[in-house]
Amino acid sequence: MSAPLDIEGPAAPPRSNGELVFAEPWESRAFGMAVTLYDAGVFTWPEFQAALIARITTWEAAAERDEPYSYYGLWLAALEDVLTSVRAVSADEVITRARSLAQRPRGHDHSDHPQ
Repeated sequence: MSAPLDIEGPAAPPRSNGELVFAEPWESRAFGMAVTLYDAGVFTWPEFQAALIARITTWEAAAERDEPYSYYGLWLAALEDVLTSVRAVSADEVITRARSLAQRPRGHDHSDHPQ
């Protein structure tokens, strides 16, 4: 099974020359988590796609935006929404884990210098 990624439309991931584009390592990991959980049958792709479109729509409708547009930030938020809606995790678990991860130093899991 493979996620039916839209080539066009509001939920389409960023691409360059047809290839997916990730600006940061966490973006590819967030992408991979969603596809892997979909492949495992945790949720349907239409459920995820609807959550992503809802997050994008909400961001676009916000009169004042505290943060710049981040497709994969919205992707990750949509993944959290879907996982809580199908009760794979609780909202409290998501909040607790997000706080824990936010406390880690920037770049903790990868080096800026080639080995």
